[in-house]
Amino acid sequence: MDEQTHTYHTLITGGAGFIGSHLAEALLARGGTVTVIDDLSTGRFGNIAPLTDHPRFRFAIDTITHALVMDRLASECDVIIHLAAAVGVELIVHDPVRTIETNVLGSHSVYQAAARYRRKVLIASTSEVYGKGVRVPFAEDDDRLLGPTTKARWSYSDSKAIDEFLAFAHHKQHGLPVVIARLFNTVGPRQSGQYGMVIPRLVAQALAGKPLTVYGDGQQTRCFCNVRDVVAALIGLVESPEAVGEVFNVGSTDEVSIFALAQRILALTGRSPEDITLIPYAEAYEPGFEDMQRRVPDITKIRQTTGWAPGIPLDETLQQVIADQRARL
Repeated sequence: MDEQTHTYHTLITGGAGFIGSHLAEALLARGGTVTVIDDLSTGRFGNIAPLTDHPRFRFAIDTITHALVMDRLASECDVIIHLAAAVGVELIVHDPVRTIETNVLGSHSVYQAAARYRRKVLIASTSEVYGKGVRVPFAEDDDRLLGPTTKARWSYSDSKAIDEFLAFAHHKQHGLPVVIARLFNTVGPRQSGQYGMVIPRLVAQALAGKPLTVYGDGQQTRCFCNVRDVVAALIGLVESPEAVGEVFNVGSTDEVSIFALAQRILALTGRSPEDITLIPYAEAYEPGFEDMQRRVPDITKIRQTTGWAPGIPLDETLQQVIADQRARL
């Protein structure tokens, strides 16, 4: 893997998704070769359609649990960036079997293929692994606090935690070079609101002239990071020898309540700031649904390791999402 000239070959699982398509573009622009595998269950071919004629881009429509396909693709690449996962609160709540099996069995398949050829693997994990932790900001070595197994809400958190445990087990037992990136809320053009992603859902409502639906009391806070910043973080981690065997938070530290976020979207789309409807969690998802009040990352570790920090302000990100959705309309 030639990290200095950026000419290495990257296999991106879930590469037709929102983050994966932006990552593929960035790696190609840097002179690399990119292969994407995606079964298009949540990703969209349209996200990568402009890349299909690129001489250093290949696309396989298949599932990562197809061992023969993963073996061949792993043998041909230098590094694997594993983004394929079941994501989105609505999918997690309404299809927990798919969530657990996709995440755990899919990651198992990726690690086995990577181990056969000793490929470096960067795993996209999630801030959800922190669960209901109340120590803010979250640091990578913090304890985890989760709800009961009777709540499907927590199955995603545990499935991604198992992904992390399994990655570290391969690293310890077999010397597999792994890096884990815990992504906080990532947003930008091409993100779908279909599975509960809050910003594209609210923007779509604003552009359609509908009231913006905010769940709970709207005082829960999140930190939203532009996808271009996240892509830069992932590439920096892949190219950092010091990152191997470690886990890193990746996200913005600019905290905003969901109610205030909705007001900003209304202002940027020329709508009245009062046009917000509060929806109880039980009505939006299921009775007894639990949410985290705050989710803020401590990004000291990645800053010290790679020098990365987010740089794109939230309003600029919101304007990009609004412009993207307007263009699609």
